Amino acid sequence: MPETASTTRAPDALLASLTPLLHAWLPRQRWFAGKGRRVTGFTLDAATELLPLDGTGPGLLHLLVRVEQPGRPAGTPADCYQLLLGVRPQLPPRLAPALIGRLRQGPLAGRAVYEGLRDPRLAGLLYERLRSPGRTGPLRFHATAPLPPALAPRMLDAEQSNSSLVYGDSFILKIFRRVSPGANPDLELPLALAGAGCERVPAPVAWFETGAATLGVLQPYLRGSRDGWRLALDALADGREFTAEARQLGRATAEVHLALAGALPTERLRRDRAAHLAAAMDARLHAAAKAVPALLPYVPGLRAVLAAAGDATGTGPLQRIHGDLHLGQTLRGSDGAWAVIDFEGEPAKSLDERRSPQPPVRDIAGMLRSFDYAARTHRPWNAEWAARCRAAYCTGYAEAAGTDPRDHPALLHAYETDKAVYEVVYEARHRPDWLPVPMAAIQRLAGPR
Repeated sequence: MPETASTTRAPDALLASLTPLLHAWLPRQRWFAGKGRRVTGFTLDAATELLPLDGTGPGLLHLLVRVEQPGRPAGTPADCYQLLLGVRPQLPPRLAPALIGRLRQGPLAGRAVYEGLRDPRLAGLLYERLRSPGRTGPLRFHATAPLPPALAPRMLDAEQSNSSLVYGDSFILKIFRRVSPGANPDLELPLALAGAGCERVPAPVAWFETGAATLGVLQPYLRGSRDGWRLALDALADGREFTAEARQLGRATAEVHLALAGALPTERLRRDRAAHLAAAMDARLHAAAKAVPALLPYVPGLRAVLAAAGDATGTGPLQRIHGDLHLGQTLRGSDGAWAVIDFEGEPAKSLDERRSPQPPVRDIAGMLRSFDYAARTHRPWNAEWAARCRAAYCTGYAEAAGTDPRDHPALLHAYETDKAVYEVVYEARHRPDWLPVPMAAIQRLAGPR
């Protein structure tokens, strides 16, 4: 498509007028990573009018905004967030919940500013941009095949670190809120898997970027599928086993790992790298024990588990992995086939960390911890159900991969420990009632005291 309106007029004045609204609105968003730290200012990386702001109708403003907060390590840039703001002279009642505020000054003084993704007209415009590859200011739009026109959009509410729009139950667009330079793994890895012929992951059909960073990815929406977390909870509530499903999920995980190893570079897990991984885990344990004293009695046993990982060579390659695998990152279709989604990795980690080769058992450990969490929702706590699921998952993985993760217990237990330590800190801060879940794993992994 031809280039349309790009950088907005008077961007500095626009940001100054938006600053009071952003100070109040941004920290309340679920995807804002800087909660608990004071916002001291904003800087503008880019401002693009996807729909011009001149008329009496709605406009759509795309912003890349850096948020200044204290405590940032020296030499690291402030976090950059992607905002899609609707602008109208008057906001209709149906969009009242999306209101951010009314501008008091600047080039758009007197107009209402709101979350643009909640406006079907503006969300539809974003899809039309993806249907017509090209440039709009600094934004670049790409598509791998022609897309059907005029699909009604709806915004999903069950989001955390990003935002998603579903178009006509055919496609889902994930919009990355916290933006970093480089290829986002949630585009990079599904593209690689599609090229390798792996059908376990929906292949991207369109995306948009700045040239320096991935901003959003459009993939097929798997209608009729249900996520693994909800399926596991339903099985527990009904008193049903979940081992057959877990075994098939293990096979699906192995297929994804094998395809990634074939499509992207791998390297050997050498002793120096294993020692580095173990040392990083030990440092996280040390910090966690300071934050949560309940860990202190188990630290000696846990340190021994982590230290053993330093000698865990010969356990398979380092390769690209999912990076944040759990039941909620999987979908099971009506035909019983499992799909794996959300390859972004842990959003709190840097993009370089998320893109670095890792042992595949890190993904496996994350899924094993997820079975424990699902079992905790049952009263009484059904720990045996989780143990059977964990065993079945590893069996399925071994059947497809040809190697059983349980044959390398040192590395697997180390990654389980590292994950459980992270969970202890998270639950202590946010959900103290759930602290017994990771603490049970801590007790098991640390061994007799």
